[in-house]
Amino acid sequence: MIARLDLRARIGLVFALAALVIGAALASEIFAGLTPCALCLKQRVPYYLALPLLGLAYFYAPFGKLASRGLLVTVGVVFLSGAGLGVYHAGIEYGFWAGPATCGGGGAMASSPQALLLALESQSLVRCDAPAWSLFGISLAGYNALASLGLAAIAFGTLRHEEDKT
Repeated sequence: MIARLDLRARIGLVFALAALVIGAALASEIFAGLTPCALCLKQRVPYYLALPLLGLAYFYAPFGKLASRGLLVTVGVVFLSGAGLGVYHAGIEYGFWAGPATCGGGGAMASSPQALLLALESQSLVRCDAPAWSLFGISLAGYNALASLGLAAIAFGTLRHEEDKT
């Protein structure tokens, strides 16, 4: 089915799927009360970068395929980096490797008991090594890695499809 879509429709598909993924992440935070850790927030950045780039690619598709193709390459690389970050975060959650010291409550020691109480009251500690939610043994970081990899594949597949047409 995807093979029959033209360039603009494929770009629109990647945009819609990416918006769905980031929308689900935001909805899980707002409506389900899942507080994201620092790595979870970093995994959203590729979506925030890719969505405007996909909007530009969609806009430029009728005028010149070269600009859209360049933007699609960039989007594919952005999603590959997002997949890498998702794999890194999932590996931390599964205990394959240690996470950064800043993720999970590490940091500087308080200088007094009052400073410690103030820090505890003003911050909520969300650990990066403990998944907030999982389904079939896969955490949200794992699903993000899969989604990002799939979006990169569609973006790069769109380029290949356009090469076959020319």
